[in-house]
Amino acid sequence: MRIISGEYKGKRILAPKKLPVRPTTDMAKEALFNILNNQYYFKDVSVLDLFSGTGNISYEFASRGAEPISAVDVNSHCIKFISQVARELNFNITPIKSDVWAYLEKSDIKYDIIFADPPYDVALVDFEKIPQLVFENDLLVENGILVIEHSKHMDLSQCHNFSNSRKYGGSVFSFFKG
Repeated sequence: MRIISGEYKGKRILAPKKLPVRPTTDMAKEALFNILNNQYYFKDVSVLDLFSGTGNISYEFASRGAEPISAVDVNSHCIKFISQVARELNFNITPIKSDVWAYLEKSDIKYDIIFADPPYDVALVDFEKIPQLVFENDLLVENGILVIEHSKHMDLSQCHNFSNSRKYGGSVFSFFKG
């Protein structure tokens, strides 16, 4: 994996092979950040990265100056890896070991951008819980955005607050606004 823009543009980060992850591809990540770059000045945004895995998306936001960033994952090896990279690169990323749905139910922190990349084999009903919990618990600031990455075989357009989606290869980014 590599950071595609910002202070650490081109930096390669090698994640341990044992991590149970599917990192966002560089092509999809670049497309996503081009969309977000037209809406946000990254140095002014706070980010919540759900199902953060290797921390790929968190590092991209951090390299572009976003802070603070919270990275939530249930896997302790993923959290340990994110902590290590954040420390090495001096990124303001707070790794949080938690079940994502439990975290969304108890959190009271508001974010500018919430990014979620659940495993593609998670049931549709669980994908649908993400925007439900984000908006029920008022976790976005005014004009904030929720982005969910999912398989092209899944449709989230029926979810509350759905705005639009963009397809990149086998992945889709669905956008939700309050």
